[in-house]
Amino acid sequence: MRKEITIKRRPTRQIYVGNVPIGGDAPIAVQSMTNTDTCDVAATVGQIQAIQKAGADLVRVSVPSQEAAEAFGKIKQQVDIPLIADIHFDYKIALRVAELGVDCLRINPGNIGRDDRVRAVVDSAKDKNIPIRIGVNAGSLEKELQKKYGEPTSDALVESALRHIDILDKLDFPNFKISLKASEIFMTVMAYRKLAGQIEQPLHLGITEAGGFRSGTVKSAIGLGLLLMEGIGDTIRVSLAADPVQEIKVGFDILKSLHLRQKGVNLVACPSCSRQNFDVIKVVNELENRLEDITQPIDVAVIGCIVNGPGEAKEVKVGLTGGTPNNLMYIDGKPHHKVQNEQLLDELEKNIREQLTQQED
Repeated sequence: MRKEITIKRRPTRQIYVGNVPIGGDAPIAVQSMTNTDTCDVAATVGQIQAIQKAGADLVRVSVPSQEAAEAFGKIKQQVDIPLIADIHFDYKIALRVAELGVDCLRINPGNIGRDDRVRAVVDSAKDKNIPIRIGVNAGSLEKELQKKYGEPTSDALVESALRHIDILDKLDFPNFKISLKASEIFMTVMAYRKLAGQIEQPLHLGITEAGGFRSGTVKSAIGLGLLLMEGIGDTIRVSLAADPVQEIKVGFDILKSLHLRQKGVNLVACPSCSRQNFDVIKVVNELENRLEDITQPIDVAVIGCIVNGPGEAKEVKVGLTGGTPNNLMYIDGKPHHKVQNEQLLDELEKNIREQLTQQED
């Protein structure tokens, strides 16, 4: 499809989380986080595999105890996607997961105690080439910053971030990325804008505690969309009170809508009205279910009538336009063959998969 705007990404230092490049000229990575009990190895492995199947590049796992750290080691052996360990306060947990093969440490240097403890974690990360993610959150700002600002603000988030960055700078550790998350969209956007020009490291984007599936998707699309349009952001997580698999799907849909990543089916569909010649909503929902396994990029249009149908169908690889007495299938923007309502789904799926096979050849 035509692109009238190309987003110019903010230039950054490139780091690696496992084998996944973050920043520089790398694609924007999409990640989610498990919500199983980490000590339940089987359940956590199963969820990681489901998240990976949905298209994730990275998965974060909370590691709140030494018992969870040992479980993390077992989990790591059973999956082949880079894992980020989410750790707070206890530096010994960070040291242990580093020994067990973690791909990235999500730990705030200022929150793990004495200088010798911070140095121990950073030295281990240096030795094993493990990046650190500094994760600033409006809900857990340092007490002195809460007192100074009275309430979370974008300036408070940035000051917190710079404090943690200063610790790593003094230890000569540039191998990090950073996030500044709040549930309030404008605070989050302003914080990222303020920090983006001050550091060279990659930024991880997210609207934290965004809400349930519907409201969280809307908040995330607005907040992340504003920043991504400005070229800010190197990895994203859509934080939803929902199945983590849905976070990955929404994340890719945001990136696809901005032409920042092309993965899977980009489906153009009309909202339907009384002009429709088939049940558009039913067809689209079923088609999405049938095509969930597709990871190759392909543009598809499903339009219920001939008003906008031909125009949309001419811009995609496979298009369907409603018509009387028969609907019309387009391939590569050209009318191809007529399709009756009873064969719509099967014909759409068949033609989409045939086009993808031809792309591979």
